Amino acid sequence: MATTASRLLVVDDDADMLRLLSMRLQAAGYRVATAASAESALAQLELERPQLVISDVRLPGLDGLALFDEVHRRHPSLPVILLTAHGTIPDAVEATRRGVFTYLTKPYDSKELLERITQALAMASPAEASPQADEAWRAGIISRSARMADLLAEARMVARSDASVLLRGDSGSGKEMLARAIHRASARAGKPFIAVNCGAIPEALLESELFGHVKGAFTDAVSNREGLFQAAHGGTLLLDEIGDMPPALQVKLLRVLQERAVRPVGSSQSHAVDVRIISATHRDLEAAMAAGQFREDLYYRLNVVTLTLPTLAERRDDIPLLANHFLDKLAAKYGRRLSGFAPEALKALIAAPWPGNVRQLYNVVEQVCALATTPLVPLALVQRALRVPSVQVLTYADAKQRFEREYLVGLLKLTDGNVADAARLADRNRTEFYRLLQKHALTPGRFQSSAGERPVSPSGDDAK
Repeated sequence: MATTASRLLVVDDDADMLRLLSMRLQAAGYRVATAASAESALAQLELERPQLVISDVRLPGLDGLALFDEVHRRHPSLPVILLTAHGTIPDAVEATRRGVFTYLTKPYDSKELLERITQALAMASPAEASPQADEAWRAGIISRSARMADLLAEARMVARSDASVLLRGDSGSGKEMLARAIHRASARAGKPFIAVNCGAIPEALLESELFGHVKGAFTDAVSNREGLFQAAHGGTLLLDEIGDMPPALQVKLLRVLQERAVRPVGSSQSHAVDVRIISATHRDLEAAMAAGQFREDLYYRLNVVTLTLPTLAERRDDIPLLANHFLDKLAAKYGRRLSGFAPEALKALIAAPWPGNVRQLYNVVEQVCALATTPLVPLALVQRALRVPSVQVLTYADAKQRFEREYLVGLLKLTDGNVADAARLADRNRTEFYRLLQKHALTPGRFQSSAGERPVSPSGDDAK
């Protein structure tokens, strides 16, 4: 029996086959969402990331192979099973070479399909003791966006190994938080997690901070001191802003990684260390290597697996969730009675550019929390915190050119799939709004809180 957390996306243009397969999978304990085309399936992936995609090869428009290519491009760790007729077996075999988990020929054996699904899910995500444990590893990471869901799935897979990880992302995007999540999901979770900002410590002190020193090694060394590598023994060491590490120290770090031992400053003896390295940077390390500022051999030691965090502007559907989470947290901290944001204020937050990412959003919410005089945070206060003129918020006509689809997704999530409310916020009549939703293959019913628990009609009737 599947766990309640296992969500499958099934794609087939045959309504009877889609209904039958959905019923069988639900009977096996899976949550099932359905789509009648590859285009509709890709639209659903923007709303909620499933644990597995099952697709027919023959589809109208984009076929199942093209769907796999797009799924693999967006979500490299998301497994795909293809259902194929005998005539398309060569294509399916070729697809497995490119990364499809497996394919089954029609008519498929139900028992074999369930076995393959179990295998795919076991490879895609590690087992956890309970739903609470399933969330504990990523505590503090607030998100419902498909892009973040895919990143977290990859991070969890990486956590099962001891491979070095390089986290890329703009300042304030949450690199340290993701590093902590990887540590909690790893076998080292019971050991120390230590973070050091390589750009915030003077070069003269960084070597001692990392590797330790012995008494008398330099003027202020009045006693032996253990470095962060030894302090993190058995656990994880985050080297934040690794791109700012001085070249001379890069050589010594490389030696530590090669020998798995550290030599404190002033000492002639080395000490073995067992540490998992996660490094993070907002810099372009390839450009730094080309300029001779970062060692190529160290880069390849650190960059076994790369995970790139999206900017807040690339995950706008998370902004309402994050803003209200921060508001609740800060209101409790300051003893304020705040119930939320006015719709226009939330709309302004969603439309803002956010160069400082999640950290900037937190600071903005903290400012409005400190200054709010009403339970509902007004637009003017948000505009002040954002340091923008008190003028009309981004109109729908302006938003259409920049992020029409993201804008629609944000409105539907904000209104829990209520088309009337979403159309009112967008300043559009319902007929026109429905036309826009159809253009982007967005189904309002999928944004309702209970939508993920039921199969969706392949005909899209739930949009009416």
